[in-house]
Amino acid sequence: MKGFRIGACDWSLGKKADPGAFDVARQIGLDGVQISLGSKANYVLLQDKDVQKMYQEQSRQQGVEIASLAIGELNNVPYKSDPRAEQWVWDAVDVCQAMGLKVMLLAFFSAGDLRDDPAGIAEVIRRLKKVAPKAEKAGVALGIESWLSAWEVADIIQKVGSSAIKVYYDVGNAHKQGYDIYEEIRFLGRERLCEFHAKDYDNFLFGRGKVNFPAVRAAMDDVGYRGWIHIEAAQPLGLIPSYQENLRYLRGIFPKTVEK
Repeated sequence: MKGFRIGACDWSLGKKADPGAFDVARQIGLDGVQISLGSKANYVLLQDKDVQKMYQEQSRQQGVEIASLAIGELNNVPYKSDPRAEQWVWDAVDVCQAMGLKVMLLAFFSAGDLRDDPAGIAEVIRRLKKVAPKAEKAGVALGIESWLSAWEVADIIQKVGSSAIKVYYDVGNAHKQGYDIYEEIRFLGRERLCEFHAKDYDNFLFGRGKVNFPAVRAAMDDVGYRGWIHIEAAQPLGLIPSYQENLRYLRGIFPKTVEK
């Protein structure tokens, strides 16, 4: 039975918006890469059809999948307030469709933080209501990654009223905020989860910090989640050795195939 695939974010591989991320991922032994729509130098890099083909060719050559798309620049150009951000998300649905991707991460940190910002949340809901039908038609999940609790994001999803709006769950962020990771995963359920980031602020080498990854697996089993887990940030031993160590650890808990 299909199990878990383990990848990494291109920015944490030191290759944000750079197809060189696939070569680094191959050296580590990862299954895939979560790619960025663009960078500060070129926010909308992947709207270029030739660039899309370049990424797809690098993916094939290195034997590493393109797992999903992320718009990390929403941390600097907030979706809750900047019209450019709204247009990026709208256009990025087309990028996902062209590249055969099913998940898009929407980041809500730094300037885009939604904590204690009811006006910002209301505007995000308004904007998501506009783009959600397009995402639904394209079969693309828009995954909210933020400092909000699972219950707060679930409220946003309920108010948008679309199956396209999901939670992009980062176990490290949840733990840092003091949330109960395992309860949150079970509360959200499979229908509201799209992908996961694996991270532990207490120790970037997994199994040595505070995130209980076997308990994460148990919660995933309870809700029936099988899919991508992306390692984000692993540097203590140097980039490639740290990622290889974390991949080894995670693969022992999240295998590629599981028993029914």
